[in-house]
Amino acid sequence: MSPCEHQCMKTSCMKTLNLKLLFPNMRVALKIAYDGTKFSGFQRQPQPQLRTVEGEIIKALQKLNLIESPEKANFKGASRTDRGVSAFGNVVAFNTENPKLAHPRILNHHLRDVWVLGIAQVPSNFHPRFWAKSKIYRYYLVDEGFDVDVMKECGRLFVGVHDFSAFARLEKSKNPVREITRLEITPKGDIVIIEIEGKSFLWEMVRRIVTALKLCGLGVIGAEEIRKMLSGKTEKKLPPAPPENLVLWEIKYDSVNFQIDEYSLKRIGREFFERFSYALVRASMFRDFLSSLCHCRRTFHNNALGLSPFRESV
Repeated sequence: MSPCEHQCMKTSCMKTLNLKLLFPNMRVALKIAYDGTKFSGFQRQPQPQLRTVEGEIIKALQKLNLIESPEKANFKGASRTDRGVSAFGNVVAFNTENPKLAHPRILNHHLRDVWVLGIAQVPSNFHPRFWAKSKIYRYYLVDEGFDVDVMKECGRLFVGVHDFSAFARLEKSKNPVREITRLEITPKGDIVIIEIEGKSFLWEMVRRIVTALKLCGLGVIGAEEIRKMLSGKTEKKLPPAPPENLVLWEIKYDSVNFQIDEYSLKRIGREFFERFSYALVRASMFRDFLSSLCHCRRTFHNNALGLSPFRESV
């Protein structure tokens, strides 16, 4: 190598070094929402054809040259929600040398069925799961004529520290003892919303608690059976409620302040409204289907009894 070539290489290396000093590696956290019904869960799967939330985000980050790979960027998620489960406040974090491109407005342009609601610069050792102080889940139930007071009575039994073995799909390495700090049940029109808060949850824990509360509201089981299940005095287990009605609503941190972009929120709001309008129209349509079906059944019943309004009088 000639002295000239050596000097050029040295100059090039110095420029690269100076750029890295000007734009050091930064750890970024994103607050995200997503429609879980569009994905096969949060976590990436071995089968590349399966669409996942994590995969969708990583693909966008790589396309924008924000990260080279999830491993090198130390990409982490706060909660690996199951297939069908949605979120309004999950959190992911990664390291990047191009933080200016990690903007909600830019990211949302490259994402489908996932929305970046906020961004925060976080310490280099930030882990979105281990730094979380609590998680809040919401479950939406169609009111089937529940006795909400009984549901609330049963719900109070879950608050506190308990062995939730009877309300989870247990994994060998997981301690079944968990603490629920808050459980609230709120009727809202035709919907009953169950909101549960705790630091950490077992697999399917929230959805199995929802099943128990639903059965309490229908009078199928009572508070005493819940007590027995929480005390380990019975091997009875309840199935999990469907995942599509569950939302990871919020994750709380002590010292992470997410910055919002008003323009992005307006665009997200318009997209949310479009999906809401579509679902509302479909729901109204099927409500009329049900109403007409009930009318048809009454007419059929009257005909069977000889009470048809079209029968000629004698």
